[in-house]
Amino acid sequence: MRFTNLITRMLRTNSTFFAIAFAIFLAGCAGLGSMEKALETVGLSVQPETLILQGGNVEVTITGNFPAKYFGKQVILEATPVLVWEGGEASFETQGFQGEDAAGNYTVVSYESGKSFTYTSSIPYEEAMEDVSRLELRIKGIKGDKVVDFEPYYLCKGVITTPNLVQADDKFMITPDRFQRTMTYTQNDEINYDYNSSTVKRSELRTDEWAQMKELFALAASADSVSLTGVTIEAYASPEGEISLNEDLAADRASSAHKSLQRELRRVKINSGEDFANLIARGEDWNGFKQLMQASDIADKDLIIRVLEMYSDKNKREEEIRNISKTYSEIEDRILPSLRRSMIAMNYTVEGYTDAELMILCMSAPETLTVEELLYSATLYSDVIDKYTIYASCSEVHPNDLRGHNNSGVCLMEMGRTNQGKEAFNKANSIDSNNKAVLNNLGAIARQEGKTDEAATLLGKAGSSAETSYNKGLVAITQGNYGNAVSNMSGSNSVNLALAKLLNGDANGAKTTLMNSNDDSAIASYVLAICCARLDDVAGVKANVDAALTKDSSLTSKAKADLEFDGIDLGL
Repeated sequence: MRFTNLITRMLRTNSTFFAIAFAIFLAGCAGLGSMEKALETVGLSVQPETLILQGGNVEVTITGNFPAKYFGKQVILEATPVLVWEGGEASFETQGFQGEDAAGNYTVVSYESGKSFTYTSSIPYEEAMEDVSRLELRIKGIKGDKVVDFEPYYLCKGVITTPNLVQADDKFMITPDRFQRTMTYTQNDEINYDYNSSTVKRSELRTDEWAQMKELFALAASADSVSLTGVTIEAYASPEGEISLNEDLAADRASSAHKSLQRELRRVKINSGEDFANLIARGEDWNGFKQLMQASDIADKDLIIRVLEMYSDKNKREEEIRNISKTYSEIEDRILPSLRRSMIAMNYTVEGYTDAELMILCMSAPETLTVEELLYSATLYSDVIDKYTIYASCSEVHPNDLRGHNNSGVCLMEMGRTNQGKEAFNKANSIDSNNKAVLNNLGAIARQEGKTDEAATLLGKAGSSAETSYNKGLVAITQGNYGNAVSNMSGSNSVNLALAKLLNGDANGAKTTLMNSNDDSAIASYVLAICCARLDDVAGVKANVDAALTKDSSLTSKAKADLEFDGIDLGL
């Protein structure tokens, strides 16, 4: 009885002390239930506030702070963010925390001071996640043998899929023609002379080359499409005679060759002007002598040339050539005679078919046209089917030129025949695997097929044309590299550039791009509505959503669920 009274007195006199001690004891042995009830004090914050698709993944960052005296010393918490939607869910990586006295390998949280944390993780995007999903935190609490699953803790809405609005407007490249309506050609001939003579021998006017020259003159006289534009005659002498004699002899040879040409021109009634002929007397042909010597079978040719080059006096050198030629018959019989000549270069042009003629021939007789004429002919038509017909003919008539295959592939893509277009591009690539236009086109195909890494590789090899840069921008949007996309697509006022700016955080810039694009499509209006939503322009949102749905009513269900318009009454 006395002991009981003693305890009663102690409790009365030290009630405050025992109350504090008991509270500390309970806190040190914090129960899972109390931690669950106080979860709000952890101050969980989610970025972004609404999840968004980026680069094929959904990423989340969660920050928080366990306050002092919150985390029980023997407690373990395993936290897992889970994205939930109707009919499915996907878990992010689990993050574990433990009290100071708990056995485990998780992050330790001090009871006295608490601990702040940052958690980042991502999961692959699935189509079912769009708009109607939610992110919740599932926590499993463990204390000794006791395991408690906390009530799921709501974190945020998700997932915004605005990046999926990217349009498949990849740029395909035509490989150009090199068509020239007026082609320039040169007919060559050589007239050889006897030693110390400038007389044109009859045998020189019976060669095949001279016969071809005469045929050219006859054609020029009868066909309006062929015109002689001028002739250059370079005359030489062999280097064993005197210098002054050789210079005069070369001039006489140029003149005699010119007179022979004039006779043939007069026969076909072609009158050449004063500036038609350019006569050049080269004198002795020392360089030609050295070249023929080097190409000969003369055993001592290198020694002969070195000896002759020792003479700075040209007259002395010529004397030595005469002496050496008496010893080496090949020099006398073959090399020196070949240097006594006039070189004739007759220039002429051929005027090609008119556009009207090409348009007929490319359809009726493509086999009669060159590859350049066929490729050019296709540019004269505006209808893609006509263009394809000509390019396909070009690939058949000239199968080893990649341009017919590539260009027919571009037409097939425009016609919506993707598989056949890809086949044509692959055929072109088999001819030349380094052609930049073909690589660009294959890269665009790969991107449309969802092969983003392959597309990036192909486009990286395709150079930096305007088309390739734009296509690189599309790949960057798909990969979530929005700044890179804006840089690559700059200069093109397209929906995709606006989308890249929007996703890169520049809603005003995106809006300006759309206003300057002259694009009246439903998607352009829809993206403009999202710009307005991010700029808190409710009236703009409603007006542009209405415009988008008027143009394409199939967007209605998306607009109703789209978290870009969360909290805005669209009247749908």
